[in-house]
Formats: sequence, structure tokens, C-alpha cells
Amino acid sequence: MTLVTSILVFLHVLGAAAIVGGWFATFKKPTILPIQLWGAIAQLVTGLALVGLAEANGSPSAAFHIKIGVKIIIAIAVLVPAIIGYRKAAKGEAVSTGLAHAVGGMALINIAVATLWTV
Repeated sequence: MTLVTSILVFLHVLGAAAIVGGWFATFKKPTILPIQLWGAIAQLVTGLALVGLAEANGSPSAAFHIKIGVKIIIAIAVLVPAIIGYRKAAKGEAVSTGLAHAVGGMALINIAVATLWTV
């Protein structure tokens, strides 16, 4: 079970790196890259899998559930603009600056919640 958890954590961090790295790479001319969309999907899927493993290994505290609820809301707030922006970019349409920065900024907020909010 430890190996599975470690692999999921690795993929989760890799998803965050894809989102934020893509955001930094296009910061001066904001857009949504395919890697950011895949990173957002990876973040949500691996995050849910990690929560499932935590639940299977014992009953986490109420504070854990609140933190995870906040992180899921933020993850959805990253994924939805990533999907919208990717679809616009794929059609050759301009992606608004606010949409592109929302993806990267919300991902940074999610990383901050994960690392700074101790349960």
C-alpha cells in the first residue's frame, strides 16, 4: 500500500508541476497548454485516489475532511477554466488573460493549502 501511495503522490506532484510550469512558461502571453489540462486532470484523479487510500487505512479526522473538501473545490476551480481555455486555444481563439491566470493561480493556492494547512 505504501508503494501505491508513493506513486500516487508522485503523480499528484507531477500534475501540479505541469499546471504551474505551463503557467510560468506562458506568463507573458497567457494561454492554456495541453499539459496544463492533463495536469489538472491528474491532480483531481490522483487526489481522489489518495483520499480513498487514506479513508481505507483508517478514519481521518474531521479537519482532514474539511481540508480535502476545500482542496477538491479548488481543484475543480482549476480544471474547469483549464478545459474552457484548452478548447479555446485548440480552436485558435484567444484565451483571456484572466482565464489563463486563474488556472495557474488557483493551482498555486491549492499547493499552499496542501502544504501549509496541517491536519
